Amino acid sequence: MTVAIKNFHAHVYFDAASRETAARVRAGLGIQFGVQLGGWHEQPIGPHPKPMYQVLFAPEQFGTIVPWLMLHRNGLDILVHPSTGNDFADHTDHALWLGEKLQLNTAVLR
Repeated sequence: MTVAIKNFHAHVYFDAASRETAARVRAGLGIQFGVQLGGWHEQPIGPHPKPMYQVLFAPEQFGTIVPWLMLHRNGLDILVHPSTGNDFADHTDHALWLGEKLQLNTAVLR
């Protein structure tokens, strides 16, 4: 069975001390790539244990955006996952972490 990837999400996590760094990473993404930047979530939301913002990008952008994030994340933790329609698998089995792998609240994904 082939699973189609509709798009990718990158969740960029931050706290009060790293919010300015997260803003610089966000600005870089917005300037260099045609991505959809989600709103700032100043409190944990859904399965995400820390404040974050989401970046949505097309499958064909994966090969440029993910390497850029690897080199420009400036110590931030980032979850990258596909959007296949299976939220649980997308956030767990199909996930790629840059930095520390955070403990997600996967109960909300079931």
